[in-house]
Amino acid sequence: MRSLLAARPALAATTPLVSALAATALLLTGCGTTPAGAGNPAPGGATAGAPSAQPVDDPGKDGARITSITLPARSSSPASSSSSSSGYGVHADSLPSPWAGYGVRPDSLDAPEDPKTSAAYEVVNTTSTAQTYTVVVTFTSSDGGAMSTQTVTVRDVAPGKTARGTVHAEVLPPGAPAITGAHVLKATKVPADEAPTDSGPCPASGIRVSADQGDAAMGLRVVGLHLVNCGTRDYTVEGYPLLELLDSDHEPVSGVRILDGGTAIATGVGGDEPPRRVTLRPNESATANLVWRNTTEAGTAVNVPHVRVRAKAGAAPVTVTPNLDLGTTGKLGVTPWKKK
Repeated sequence: MRSLLAARPALAATTPLVSALAATALLLTGCGTTPAGAGNPAPGGATAGAPSAQPVDDPGKDGARITSITLPARSSSPASSSSSSSGYGVHADSLPSPWAGYGVRPDSLDAPEDPKTSAAYEVVNTTSTAQTYTVVVTFTSSDGGAMSTQTVTVRDVAPGKTARGTVHAEVLPPGAPAITGAHVLKATKVPADEAPTDSGPCPASGIRVSADQGDAAMGLRVVGLHLVNCGTRDYTVEGYPLLELLDSDHEPVSGVRILDGGTAIATGVGGDEPPRRVTLRPNESATANLVWRNTTEAGTAVNVPHVRVRAKAGAAPVTVTPNLDLGTTGKLGVTPWKKK
């Protein structure tokens, strides 16, 4: 009898704890709180807080357009939507055995959001030949300001076919306006078999030809052409790159003289020395420059979006897109190949 009486206080001491735990569980259930990882169903069967694609009305450029944008989603839980909270929400954790109830710990309501923002695009080839597209996508804020600009290359789109893909915005710095929209800023296309390649398998020609973004100062423009021997044998050039100027429909542009050297356009831009024989071993490279002024006077200004480049006579052509704004000068200088 004495042992039973002695045990009663200990048993009675556990009663408040059990009652408190039961009350906590009821309170959590009444507030709509669920155990961690259970998730809250959203309308339509989606999980609340999950990002979803929103349709975009983008007229597009040259067959390329944005079809939808996916933005980081904000939590839709009651705790996070309450503006009167002191900065903490309620989170249910399982307690260690032997208790199978719930515990309570604070959750910060200012958890960082997923910074990934993406846009889905489609490119439609309405021409009769396979094309490679370069698409510039601008992500914008609610006031229309550009927050991120990304460039994507869509290769080998067959005639009459549509290619689709996704482009991601860069991570914005803290405090930057949120991205709310996206559109195609610019799109250009070149024949797929003439498209420049910066990576991947080496072309059958054994070389890569490309153009850089160029430099501009006081109306003077200089764009670099780059020749890389990606093959397994030596590659030799001598003299100047062979150029063909093309409009947006890839038709020849007339009325522009292509001059050897850069001195006919401006001094100090290089290319004044006579052309020399240049032999490139595998992985070696050479450069040449396109030089012009965009002076506009009387007459119609000439713009040349594309230039078909041959490293030498008989070489496979590569079409680059330097967007030459030649003004009314009617002249373009080209310097000879020079080994880097």
